[in-house]
Formats: sequence, C-alpha cells, structure tokens
Amino acid sequence: MIEFNNVEKTYPNGTKALQNINLTIEQGEFVAIIGLSGAGKSTLIRCINRMHDITGGKLIVDGVDVTKLKGKQIRRFRRRIGMIFQSFNLVTRTTVIKNVLVSFVPDLPFWRKLTGLYTKDQKIKALEALDKVGILDKAYIRVDQLSGGQQQRVALARTLAQNPDIILADEPIASLDPVTARLVMDDFKRINKEMNITVLLNIHHVEVALEYADRIIGIRKGEVVFDGPSKDVTREILNEIYGGNVEEFGAASEEREQHV
Repeated sequence: MIEFNNVEKTYPNGTKALQNINLTIEQGEFVAIIGLSGAGKSTLIRCINRMHDITGGKLIVDGVDVTKLKGKQIRRFRRRIGMIFQSFNLVTRTTVIKNVLVSFVPDLPFWRKLTGLYTKDQKIKALEALDKVGILDKAYIRVDQLSGGQQQRVALARTLAQNPDIILADEPIASLDPVTARLVMDDFKRINKEMNITVLLNIHHVEVALEYADRIIGIRKGEVVFDGPSKDVTREILNEIYGGNVEEFGAASEEREQHV
C-alpha cells in the first residue's frame, strides 16, 4: 500500500511541484497519472522511491515512513520498487542478459562486482524475466541491435528480475510508435494481473491511459483534481485536468472513440 498524507514538494527555487496530495494506492492496482507537462506527474512518482524528497506531509509505503529512511535503508527499500524510464537506461553496447543481470549488482559480494561474475541462480532469474516479456530469444544479442520496443522490454525484464512489489514507470511509451506502445502496455497489464504487482505510470497518452489503467489520477498544477475509475472519466473531467487545452487531449479523446 502507498499512502500520500498531505504531501507537498517545493523545490529550492520556490516552485511548488506538489501540494495537498492525499492518495491511497492498494497492492495490485494499475494506476495511470495524467496531466499537462509540468503538472507534477513525474515528481509524484519519483517521490515514492525517494528519487525526490518531499518537503511536507507523510509518504508511507507498506507501513514504512519513506522520509525517515537513510543510507542503506533507502537502497534496500528501492529494491522493492522497480523504475522504468522513457530513455530505457540500458548499456547498449553489451548483451540483453547482461543488462538484466545488472539488477542483481546491489546484492553481489565485492569480489563478484569486480569480476562481473553472476551466480547460476541469478542467470536463471534473468532468463525467466526475459521470458515473461517475450524476448528470451534476444538474451545474447547486443541491445543496440534491438528496436525501441524491445529495448523497453529489456528494461522491464531488468525490473522484474529484482522481484519488485511496485513498478513505477515515467513516460514508458513516449518514444515508441503507437503499435509498439500498445505491445509494451500489454506487458505492463499482464504483469500487473498475473503477478499482482502494483503499477503506476506517468503517461502523456490519454487514450492509452483510459484503455489500460483501472484507475486514473489527474494532476493539475501540483494538485489532484481527479481520482477515480478510468470508466468514469468524461470529457468534462479531462477539461478540468487539462484546463481546456484541446491540443493536449482533444486528439487523444477522438482517437479513443474511434478505437472503441
């Protein structure tokens, strides 16, 4: 469970990124966070794993006050939370399996870190993770030979290998074409349902958010202006989230209607 209690985030320059955030996210939920660029979507997600520190309120994850963690406690805590980035964050000049094995580095003894030697069990887990996202056959291919969608699946496999309770995804399909984006979203949905992993996505594509997520959180100027089932999202609610900015959601809504 993730609980935001009156959470605020103010940057050193005085910018209020988040204010008065009160949310409870249960284990196994699939949640999409939507809103204009700069609304605070990325900040909200990154506060959960302490990539950003909150400046007010409380943030509780599975009964742990995240703000009180220090040093090794933070590192151990982050092992339970997978993070997927728009840029994939892969080492492209090495193989797929080596990129997945990186997830085990924090648990390795010092001599294994120096030599880059992994255990048989870790290699099996890495291969199983690749199998779960449908690219087991790419295990020994260099990452720079893969498509963008395949690279995002490598990033997802790397996250799955660490056996997380929660997956946070910051614009995971922003750089993918529409067809590939849906394939990646299918992976997220399947993993969410089959493994009961909580998935929170910060996503710019409204139509995809409404199609895949069970719950939508709308952020505007650092505040939650909508929180509810995706089926309850109307054009009026989108107007409130996006401030009537047709360029941001108009085309997306039309595409969704055509898709349906």
